[in-house]
Amino acid sequence: MNFLVIVLLVVFVLWLVLEVGLRSRFGFGNPLIYVADAEIGYLLGPNQRTRRFGNRIEINEYSMRGGGISPTCPESTLRVLLLGDSIANGGWWTDQDRILSATIASELKANLGENEFKEVEVLNASANSWGPRNELAYLKRFGTFGAQVVVLLINTDDLFATAPSSVQVGRDRNYPDKKPLLALQEVFIRYVLPAPNIPELAILNQEAGDRVGFNLAAIEEILAIAKSKNSKFLLAMTPLLREVGEPGPRDYEIKERQRLTEFTASKQIFYLDFLPVFNSAESKESLYRDHIHLSYQGNCQVSQAITKSIGQLLELKSSAITDREEYFG
Repeated sequence: MNFLVIVLLVVFVLWLVLEVGLRSRFGFGNPLIYVADAEIGYLLGPNQRTRRFGNRIEINEYSMRGGGISPTCPESTLRVLLLGDSIANGGWWTDQDRILSATIASELKANLGENEFKEVEVLNASANSWGPRNELAYLKRFGTFGAQVVVLLINTDDLFATAPSSVQVGRDRNYPDKKPLLALQEVFIRYVLPAPNIPELAILNQEAGDRVGFNLAAIEEILAIAKSKNSKFLLAMTPLLREVGEPGPRDYEIKERQRLTEFTASKQIFYLDFLPVFNSAESKESLYRDHIHLSYQGNCQVSQAITKSIGQLLELKSSAITDREEYFG
């Protein structure tokens, strides 16, 4: 009997050490929670804080990645609203200080110079796998928060994004709707159990019709909302890693990229295409952490270009001089 008690005690201690280690070192047991939404599809649950693999993640009261904010823009503050998917959000692999909104804010603060703005806020309304129609629905729900500039950051795949849906929330292990009881439970669900089959998701991914046209229409509505709030609008698109260099985008992507370029020209949208920017980089692979998401170096490239474009849109004077020309052009 004493032997059995000792064995059980040893097992309990080992389980406790493993549980505590998984929680403290990797953040398992405390994933970000998603909330289903009829119009937006899904949102990150408001007012969350966690650490995943050492990276700090904070979600504010408006389901943005970042700290709490005022619903209106404070006086003498340059406020930018960044809309996007996991590239803008940064995911679990990016610490709070290194997400795109944070690096854009740092760039803007360093280059404001003598302007009417004394402070800078870059709000980050984003979630994994959002497309233009999700972002439009978010903007309709919450507004622009008084931002002087609205930035929509998409990637090539977002041109083909499907309509907002919440079918994955609480069913796909990447979109949990509640915390697991144990860190070990989350590890088991994520890395041991097979991915669940979600028939509705497969149907959603077969959305018929002109999907690119639907998303361009959403972008046009975002532009209209920005204009109605006296906000400048900037559209930026990052390429997939396989598009950079040779052989370049696939034929159907070339066709839709040209369609996007013509669309932005006809609507007089300030458009940043990062494919030529990334093509000129010495080490293209260093800009990515995987086939679609950017590394910190990639984030810096995007942040610098977006910052420069914001300066041009608002006709800001820069305090920094690069190659004897004003940073903002």
